[in-house]
Amino acid sequence: MLPALALFTFVVLVPSGRGVYYAFTDWDGLDPDFAFVGLRNFTDMLGDEDALQAIWHTVLIAVAITIIQNGIGLLLALGVNSLIKTRNVLRVLLFAPAVVTPIVTAYLWRNLLGPDGAVNAVLGPWGRDWLGDPDLALWMIVVVVVWQFAGYSMVIFLAGLQSIPREIYEAAAIDGTGPVRRFWSIVRPLLAPAITINLMLSIIGGIKLFDQVYALTGGGPGHATDTISTLIYKDAFTLGEFGYSIALAVVLTIIVAIASGAQYTVLNRNEKAAS
Repeated sequence: MLPALALFTFVVLVPSGRGVYYAFTDWDGLDPDFAFVGLRNFTDMLGDEDALQAIWHTVLIAVAITIIQNGIGLLLALGVNSLIKTRNVLRVLLFAPAVVTPIVTAYLWRNLLGPDGAVNAVLGPWGRDWLGDPDLALWMIVVVVVWQFAGYSMVIFLAGLQSIPREIYEAAAIDGTGPVRRFWSIVRPLLAPAITINLMLSIIGGIKLFDQVYALTGGGPGHATDTISTLIYKDAFTLGEFGYSIALAVVLTIIVAIASGAQYTVLNRNEKAAS
């Protein structure tokens, strides 16, 4: 294990440790002379309206994606887990968007949702500036992400559903259990591992979201769709405030760790209770 551990230390741990150190400096990314400023970057963040708004957008997107994507993914999994003849074709078609690079999907949807795009051409007088309206742009990002990755969640749920023995369904049907009660009392507890995996992946992916936001809106209009990830990029490579951007990255890491840790604890407890 020593060679792999040494490589991991050199490639991951050392740069991460140096990054945390730079979060307490005023480094501009180029000048070798920089000063240690302590917690100033973090205290400035508390008074930075753009940073606070980006944190709120990040949380809102992550929660919305987690709920909507997994809800749709579960419904799709229940549908294609039936004995319909086209189930295999539907599985492939529904999963296909998940294998496309997110940046490609985002540019595709940017063209579709543009003022002269196909969506407005279909809607006619009801068309909107979907990505230019501050009230709609954030939700369009959620729609694009859910469209692409609902099939991914579906596959994980489907794997969980197919691990449930058919005898359990048959016994419940003989007992006269309805579909809703059957799902809630039988399927849901047995799907606990799949639910845990999907929720963990969705919440972490939503918090770290960058590609789709940057390609669709660039964080605009104004700062209406900025997330922590896009703000990190702008502060570092546009404004040259590397120390401040790294401080934002540290905050993002802490948010991911807290969210994933808390979620895993709760879901793992529920999973054990269900089993």
